[in-house]
Amino acid sequence: MNQKERMLAELPYKAWMDGLSEERLENKKKIYKYNNLEPGDFEAQDRLIKEILGKTGKNINIEAPFHCDYGYNIEVGENFFANYNLTILDVGKVKIGDNAQIAPNVSIYTAGHPVHPDSRNSGYEYGIAITIGDNVWIGGNTCILPGVTIGNNVVIGAGSVVTKDIPDNVIAAGNPCKIIREITEKDRDFYYRDRRFDVGDYC
Repeated sequence: MNQKERMLAELPYKAWMDGLSEERLENKKKIYKYNNLEPGDFEAQDRLIKEILGKTGKNINIEAPFHCDYGYNIEVGENFFANYNLTILDVGKVKIGDNAQIAPNVSIYTAGHPVHPDSRNSGYEYGIAITIGDNVWIGGNTCILPGVTIGNNVVIGAGSVVTKDIPDNVIAAGNPCKIIREITEKDRDFYYRDRRFDVGDYC
């Protein structure tokens, strides 16, 4: 098993061996091009981001700048939107469902290092998959750590550090991120806290 195979199997691996450095460099070139496209060149943006990522839906919008390690380990569903400064360390697989909304400065880290300094200094690292469900809104400056699963219809509050799995249909926030409450039918009529919609076509 070479180092890339070990990486993809969530085993300790060395990131500079067996062509991994070269793969990251090639992806950096694509990312550089994407982040420096002319604003309004939507056709080129759409074509290049679909070339970078492993799998996407038809409709995808990632505001530049965007950064990732490999790209091919990232799968996103339909109607994916990410605001400025999304960073995904996709050493491990990252799967995100349909209708994701990601605010600015969100970081998704599958990558990690051993805790003990002797083990860490050996150069071994690891990547453990992250899964995010459908209809998830991730607030700004959130950090999602290796191995986490976030369920469907979840809202993650701004500034959260998500260290453990989050179930479906909840609002969760904090460091570490914890469930605040369930999302219920009563929430349908409000667009912000206690402010009701003044239009009729919101659902």
